[in-house]
Amino acid sequence: MNPELKRAAELAAEYIDGLDTEPVSHEPSVGDLRATLGRELTTDGVPALQVIEELAVDARDGLLNTASGRFYGWVIGGGIPVAIAADWLTSAWDQNAGAYACSPTAAVIEEVVADWLKEILGLPKQASYAFVTGCQMASVTALAAARHKILTDKDWPVAEQGLSGSPAIRVLVGEHHETLLRALRLLGIGTDSIVQVAINNDGRINVDALERELKQNTDAPTIVALAAGDLNRGAFDPFGEACDVAHECGAWVHVDGAFGLWVASSRKLCHLVNGIEKADSWAMDAHKWLNVPHDSGIAFVADPKSHRAAMTIPAAYKVEVADVRDELEWGPEWSRRARAIPIYAALRALGRNGVAELVERCCDLTKDLVKRLGELPGVEVLTTPIINQGLVRFLDPNGDHDTRTDAVIQYINESGDAWFGGTIWNGMRVMRISLSNWRTNQDDIDRTVAAVRSALNKASN
Repeated sequence: MNPELKRAAELAAEYIDGLDTEPVSHEPSVGDLRATLGRELTTDGVPALQVIEELAVDARDGLLNTASGRFYGWVIGGGIPVAIAADWLTSAWDQNAGAYACSPTAAVIEEVVADWLKEILGLPKQASYAFVTGCQMASVTALAAARHKILTDKDWPVAEQGLSGSPAIRVLVGEHHETLLRALRLLGIGTDSIVQVAINNDGRINVDALERELKQNTDAPTIVALAAGDLNRGAFDPFGEACDVAHECGAWVHVDGAFGLWVASSRKLCHLVNGIEKADSWAMDAHKWLNVPHDSGIAFVADPKSHRAAMTIPAAYKVEVADVRDELEWGPEWSRRARAIPIYAALRALGRNGVAELVERCCDLTKDLVKRLGELPGVEVLTTPIINQGLVRFLDPNGDHDTRTDAVIQYINESGDAWFGGTIWNGMRVMRISLSNWRTNQDDIDRTVAAVRSALNKASN
């Protein structure tokens, strides 16, 4: 066996095995990292095995252990072992998953995985799909299809003439992620196209307000963007009602389901996505709640004709094969990684029940963690988890709750016992709790509560 590959596998296994005991973060200084990693680029190179050994040592302090069961900073999965193993095979096989002729196995695995996902998520069987880097590019892909369809309906050939001179697109939103804004920028639609629709107290879009906005200008090509689990409190828009009023006015409905779409796999939680099958496109990640390695997003589009028209590109050297799907006809990339392979392995290993159990367990642990934090003195629970998201803040006796919240978060993260991120919500500085890791267990919750209690004591002294 190649010695570099063998040693890399050993070092990777050691890293994964240490996640339960290692600090979540070593909190290094950027200066130290630059000094350690900024080695001289030599003229003739360094022995390959030495490079691997030194890389493992030099990089270690700067690795944020997001795969730890005590990482709650963002919605990040932990990489289940079978998916990591399949990802290693994907690298070793080094297939270009751009077209069937480049890798028949990669192309067929995409077909199989897409069918499995549509079944698990309750999406239309005829929906087309694209495996992309993440939910950011999934939204770009889906909204490119939307742009094509709604402008074609207005007799504007956007693929040939672009947007200059086209009818102005408007995008109606409730709660939305920043990636939607960037998708609109990348597609030339622009963020000025956004119309903010009123939101109910529970974080869901107000359907009556949506209908009023839609009917103000029924001639405008329109996209309605809905959320399946918003990032702060995990709220789900009323999909069935919103889709009905949007379609009555000829609008395209896009759903950002980066992590929340996975609740469709659970009998206990699938009511949260009632009516979601009525939408026109969906964007989601596998590297969040399915816990596969990063670089794994999926776009689904109910209108394959518009999807393909928005993405396809001719090439004289393309190898035509009958009755197959060429991936480059459906996504924004040409040469790319065979990123459906780790998803294939994860779904086969987990099965339908395993996916549902993973989602439900994360939700139950999140609710337990938020409840127990709320029982600590000086902790205010701002949102009770709907799924796997919660918000708390730390109260200062002198009223400067924002500063105290940041201080407590810093103490927690410096301890290495857990890691949280801060954000702004309703004008307040808060700590967000995101739990989507298969590795997190009750011991992690106990240790995390102890870490927060210790941080509160430090902040009080």
